[in-house]
Amino acid sequence: MSHYRKTNQFPFIAVALAIAVGLGFGVPATGQDAGPVSPNLTPKLRDLLRQEMLSIEQASKDILSALIAGDDARVAGLAQQIHDSFILQQSMTPEDKQDLMAAAPKDFVTRDQAFHRLSADLAQAGRDGDREAQHAGFGRMIEACTACHVHYATDRFPMLAE
Repeated sequence: MSHYRKTNQFPFIAVALAIAVGLGFGVPATGQDAGPVSPNLTPKLRDLLRQEMLSIEQASKDILSALIAGDDARVAGLAQQIHDSFILQQSMTPEDKQDLMAAAPKDFVTRDQAFHRLSADLAQAGRDGDREAQHAGFGRMIEACTACHVHYATDRFPMLAE
């Protein structure tokens, strides 16, 4: 099992705070028309998306606590929960999937898939006990959240539009 060595890594709390405060503000545009997705969704899809986002937010907070405590197994389990969440996909009918594809740009779906791959990578780093990879992977996950919110959730997070 790898042990966290202060001399080989940036102080994690400072990195986590920097990410949380706004690394996503400088995310460049993709060239696609971006804008809030939620208003275009059916009420059912909007509710499913909200459920998934709240679940991911809570798991992310718990991952931060586990990282600080050096609890590799908890990081792995929580990151795997995020990867497996896909509430939208699991709860959608074929009609819901058509509605989502009509309402959300392809880039939105691509970003969601990439985010879930990042959570799988974080889960693996936790299972491997690789704390450096866990810290880096968690940072990439949070950056992915913020970048998606910059493009598609400024109605919910208006400060990201500034």
